Amino acid sequence: MSDAPRIPLLEHEAASPDAQKIYDALLAARGVVPNMFKVLGYRPEIAQGVAGFLKPLLADGALPGSYKELIAVRVSQQLHSPYAIRAHSISARQKGAREEQIEGVANFESGPYSEKEKLGFRLADRLHRGPDTVDEVFYSSLKSSFADPELIELFLTAAAFEMFPRFIEGLRIPVTPPPAASASK
Repeated sequence: MSDAPRIPLLEHEAASPDAQKIYDALLAARGVVPNMFKVLGYRPEIAQGVAGFLKPLLADGALPGSYKELIAVRVSQQLHSPYAIRAHSISARQKGAREEQIEGVANFESGPYSEKEKLGFRLADRLHRGPDTVDEVFYSSLKSSFADPELIELFLTAAAFEMFPRFIEGLRIPVTPPPAASASK
């Protein structure tokens, strides 16, 4: 089986003016244009929608953006997506997560997390296995620790990052090099 991308990356100079605007905004915000967007660039209206969805979802909101990035790392680990693990580790770091938090995601039960944070990781693991694993007993424990706006962000983050790694790995999109500022870390 070849590891070559199934769809060539659409670089800035070959992209449409609409896609170039998206690339420029991503470069300004992230320091790099993620390779996922260099594939989505073939469909700028979808790329814009995806960027518009991810920006508020992963920003600080009811939950810290760094924690939501760590949830995305956990789901990406479950899906064995090197691309998504690397991308969300970089984003978590950029949003203030400590190295021990990023490294601890794989074994979060013994990692440097609060009980509430561990509960969120457990939710991500359960959703990965299927929504029916979030039974009433487990949901009650979530409700006792998370407010409704936090639950919305937590569930949506875990669910969204079931989709993106499948898209990325299915199309064999190569791992995005880190931004120049993060390359030495």
